[in-house]
Parts: sequence; C-alpha cells; structure tokens
Amino acid sequence: METPSGLRQAGAMPYAIVDGRVAFLLITSRRTGRWIFPKGAIEPSMTPWESAALEALEEAGVSGEIATQPIGAYRGSAGTDESVLVDIDIYPLRVEVQHEKWREMDQRLRHWAVLSEAQRLLHDAALVRLVVGLHVQLTGSLSA
Repeated sequence: METPSGLRQAGAMPYAIVDGRVAFLLITSRRTGRWIFPKGAIEPSMTPWESAALEALEEAGVSGEIATQPIGAYRGSAGTDESVLVDIDIYPLRVEVQHEKWREMDQRLRHWAVLSEAQRLLHDAALVRLVVGLHVQLTGSLSA
C-alpha cells in the first residue's frame, strides 16, 4: 500500500569508492541510535533528490553528486515519536566532500563501512537490500 504523497520522504545513500572498494557512510538515528542513512521530508521548493542531498549534508556532513533516480524505496517511521509510516526513496550520493563540521554533528555518529559491515550494522532488511543493490550496480559483484 502506497503512503499519501505528503508522507513520502527522501533519503541519501552516501558512498565512495576507495582503492577499488565501495564504502557506505552510515549515521546513527537520533532516537534509537541504530545505523541508518540520512533521510527527511521533501522540502517544498526542492526536488526529492535535492532534499536527499540536503539531508546528507545536515545529518552526515557530506556533499557530492546525487543521483536523480532512486536506487529504491523502503518503509520507515517518521514524526517526533516515529509513529507514522512513510515510504522513503533512497538516492545514491557519491561523496566528494566530507565536512569537519556540520549541523547535526553533536547528535549523530557517522561511520564508513564496506558492504559486509554495512550489512551487519543496518537493522532494516530493506536498507540492506538497497545497499546490496547499489553495490552490485557499482561493481557488478556481491563481494565486498
């Protein structure tokens, strides 16, 4: 079942290719401390991918080249008590700059992980599926 368009969010999947290996940038959620990707409401004056890039900057302190097509979507929770379910489109973001200071640096941890570690750290099976999908798209391989 689709959520109403007003309840759709956009997220970024920050990644970099280092020494031929794909690394993903995970952040902790503010409420539970679980490893996630930056996500949030789609700003009225922005496209979904521009909003995703802004979330990556605010929540993870990274900027770079954002894809205009999502790698996929997953259902997550939103709202102050996270009681509302929303569909979140995830846009790959190739990180070009990792900032030393960013808006939510005191509220979250960030961590670079190769595929095998990202699969272990991500709590949401749908996010694991999206990470694997992007890894295969970038490398043509399932091995980290």
